[in-house]
Amino acid sequence: MQDAPAPVLRSLVTGHPPYRVSQTEIREAARTLFPRMAARRGMLDVFSNAQINSRAISRPLEWYLQPRGLGEKNAVFIEEARALTVRLAREALAQAELAPSEVDAVLVINTSGLSTPSLDAHLIDALGLNRHAVRLPMWGLGCAGGAAGLARAADLVRAGYRRVLLVAVELCSLTLVRGDESQSNFVGTALFADGGAALVVTAAEVPGPAPLVALHGAYSTLIEDSADIMGWDVVDEGLKVRFSRDIPALVRSMMQQNVAEVLATQGWTADELTYVVHPGGVKVVAAYEEALSLGAGALDASRRVLAAHGNMSSVTVLFVLEEVLKTNPTGRGLLSAMGPGFSAEHVLLAF
Repeated sequence: MQDAPAPVLRSLVTGHPPYRVSQTEIREAARTLFPRMAARRGMLDVFSNAQINSRAISRPLEWYLQPRGLGEKNAVFIEEARALTVRLAREALAQAELAPSEVDAVLVINTSGLSTPSLDAHLIDALGLNRHAVRLPMWGLGCAGGAAGLARAADLVRAGYRRVLLVAVELCSLTLVRGDESQSNFVGTALFADGGAALVVTAAEVPGPAPLVALHGAYSTLIEDSADIMGWDVVDEGLKVRFSRDIPALVRSMMQQNVAEVLATQGWTADELTYVVHPGGVKVVAAYEEALSLGAGALDASRRVLAAHGNMSSVTVLFVLEEVLKTNPTGRGLLSAMGPGFSAEHVLLAF
C-alpha cells in the first residue's frame, strides 16, 4: 500500500480591509453606541484591558454609529470579503509558484457573514482556478476555523488533492449590534476586528519554493453540553455575539490533558515545543500559559498579533503562525485554537 502524500505549507499571506482605527477611537465610539454600559463604573476599562492598540474594520468608524440591519451588513460582508479573498489568494498562489489552473481543491473559512453561492465559487471565477477543483466552504467554526481549515487542507493533500488553496476571511466588525447593551456585545466591540489570510498546502513532492512548515496531524475536541459558551444569535440587526466569561477557566481545566492527547497521536512530547495559539483575549492567552506551564515569552507572538490586529476570529491564528515563522523556529510546534461548539482544534507542525 502506497504511503499518503506528506502535506507541507508552501505559502502564507495575510491582509485587511482598508480602514484602521485605534482602540482609543473605538472606546470613545462606545460612549455613543452603548450609553448605559459606558456610564457604568469601570466598564470602559475593558478597552484598555484588552491590550489592543489598533484594528482594521470594513467601513469608516462613523458608519458603525448608525443602526444597520442584517441585510445591509451582509451586503458589505460579501463585497469586502470577495475583494479581500481574491487579493490574498492571488498573492498566496504567486508565493507558492502555482498557476490558478493547477489548484485541486479550494477551502474557504468564515463565520462572520453569509454568502450563497459560497465565496470559493467567486474565487474560482475571479482567479481562473481549475473549475473541477473540489470546493469545501467551512462555516460556523468561529475562532477555531483557521486551525480546522489548515487540518482539512492537509487531509485533502493526504487524500490525493496535491495542491490546495485555503482562504479564511472574517469581518467581525460587521457583527456589532448598535444599542445592544449586553456584556457580550460590549466586550466583543473591544475585541473584534477584520482580516483575512490565504495559504497553499501541497504534497511535499510538488515542485515549488521551500516549504514553510510540514503538517503532521490534527486533533479535534468537542466539549459536551457547551453550546452556550460561544456563538451567534441571529437577530434582525445581524449576528449577535454570545460568549461566556468561563472560557479562560475552560482552557485552564482542559488544555493540559487535551494537548497531551494530541501529542500522543504522533508520539511527541512537549519538550521544546513552539506554540502557535489563537489569542482570543489576554485572559485566554494567560490561561494557556497557566494550563501548559509555559515559560515567559512562549506566547509572545500571540500577544503581538492581538495588540496589532485584535481578535479576527478564525483568521487570527494564521496571523500568529506568520509571526512565529518570522523567528525562524526549528523543531516541532502546535497550532491551537478554540471556538463555538465549544471546541478545540490543534495541528501538529514540524518547522
